Amino acid sequence: MKTLTGLDATFLYLETPEMPMHVGSFNLCELPAGFRGSFHKAVKSHIARRMHLAPVFSRKLVFMPFDLGHPLWIEAESVDIDFHVRRVPCSAQKPMSLAQAHTMVAKLHSELIDRAYPLWEFYVFDAIKLPSGERVAGFFSKIHHAALDGKGGVMLANAILDIGPVPREVPPPDLARRGKTEADLKIGKMIGSVFSNSLAQVAKLAKSLPAAASTLGSTLARQSLQGAGGRPKMPMKLAPKSPFNTAVTQGRVFVAATVPLAECKAMGKAVGGSFNDVALWICSTALRSYLAQHGSVSTKSLVAAMPVSLREAGASDATDLGNQVSMSLVELGTHIAHPLKRMNAIMASTAKVKTSMQSLKGLLPTDYPSLLAPWLVGGAGKAALNAYGKTGLASRLPMVANLAISNVPGPPVPLYLAGARMLTFHPLSIVLHGLALNITIQTYAGHVDFGIVAGKKALPHAQDLVKAIEDAFRQAQVLVGTGAPTATAPNAAATPGKPPGTRVASATPLGKPPSVKRAASPKITSIKKKANLSDVSNHGTTRTQPVSSKAKPKAGPARRSAA
Repeated sequence: MKTLTGLDATFLYLETPEMPMHVGSFNLCELPAGFRGSFHKAVKSHIARRMHLAPVFSRKLVFMPFDLGHPLWIEAESVDIDFHVRRVPCSAQKPMSLAQAHTMVAKLHSELIDRAYPLWEFYVFDAIKLPSGERVAGFFSKIHHAALDGKGGVMLANAILDIGPVPREVPPPDLARRGKTEADLKIGKMIGSVFSNSLAQVAKLAKSLPAAASTLGSTLARQSLQGAGGRPKMPMKLAPKSPFNTAVTQGRVFVAATVPLAECKAMGKAVGGSFNDVALWICSTALRSYLAQHGSVSTKSLVAAMPVSLREAGASDATDLGNQVSMSLVELGTHIAHPLKRMNAIMASTAKVKTSMQSLKGLLPTDYPSLLAPWLVGGAGKAALNAYGKTGLASRLPMVANLAISNVPGPPVPLYLAGARMLTFHPLSIVLHGLALNITIQTYAGHVDFGIVAGKKALPHAQDLVKAIEDAFRQAQVLVGTGAPTATAPNAAATPGKPPGTRVASATPLGKPPSVKRAASPKITSIKKKANLSDVSNHGTTRTQPVSSKAKPKAGPARRSAA
């Protein structure tokens, strides 16, 4: 029996049919050579043998009497594997197209998880036909955010997946360590745990409050209240109005893009930044392009809400997958036309966030007193959030952010599920009233997978954003000088995780190469290293001074940029 933390429970309290609070991923899988039969059956058998490796598979919710406090995790009496591992209707004779698979994933992601069962569902696609004509399988997972965060998802994947095509042997479950079931619970003990938990949280908060207040005050004074030249400024900027700040319905769109990781890291090093800076620049440039194509570019920078992991480096315990995250705000510089000045703006913003997080990381709480929290957060809080969405205020009132962008470091090597090689690892996350676009980025086996989830109203031309991401990557290659623009999508020449020269279609192919025009005379190629400031992301490359947009280019042939 384990009580949910306040942060974990909040995802339950605020959940509505319009705002499901689960996260997931969609993977394309290369079946083993000569594979015959049903991939769904193979996956179901594989998962059944490994459920004991992570408690998330077998624990379910029990709610407190009268909703006095946070719910409890208890051991389910049994787990119906047929309920949790489901087959999407498609077969070798009637495969789905990739676009159809993305549409199906969006539909499945929009549906609530049944709280009467353990809070996870897996969906298996036996056959997906890629644009090239090649056949692959597919795997979509969704797990409630109350049970894990993004980094916890990577840890869970490490527990159930393998690093080779032959599944490893796992030890059998230890029946002596079986947790308490619902039949073991006593109402008096449950109510007592609410009060003891709340008293412990109050004592913990009281003890940490002076240090937290002092650190927070000095951090705000240093980072937020001090403007250029030491002049005071407003403590918080509101984000500009955008199409992404709108209410959400039950309708979702999901699209995906992939670019090479090594080149992104090289770009970060070339500009004296990090992989995270480059990933944000790609998103910023793509959003600017998308808005220019379908509306207008604001004269103010779009602001991204970016989760920051509070987990210790190297954490790998699959028994502790709950949320250990905080939130930061990053200005994306979308109002800046010059691409290198836009990069400098992003680097300056992430540097401030990093400095603040270094000061506050050990003090940021992920829990709060349990007593009456379901009434306060799940009652008044949910009602206010629903009213905010359904009355149209989400489209009219200013927000502190325009979208969410999350950057999750994933496995550096290919992983296998039931003998099938996972070719991609596109993540899916949550959208909310007023924050209807979420871009989650995960590195996996040498490439960077973008998973884009949005409300249908917020992103009606989703595929254009995918193309804009791919175009932004090519533009970065030319601007930074890491290579000439590629003629096809970065993930089209070879499927991610496959050796070069292996001919497999891209998940989001670009088709014909873009036309090429002379660059609008960017003036940067020389970069001098200076400071040694780690980035906000967990990818951990070092940061140096911003790129100078006035630096003279080194001698050499003129670069060209993709149109």
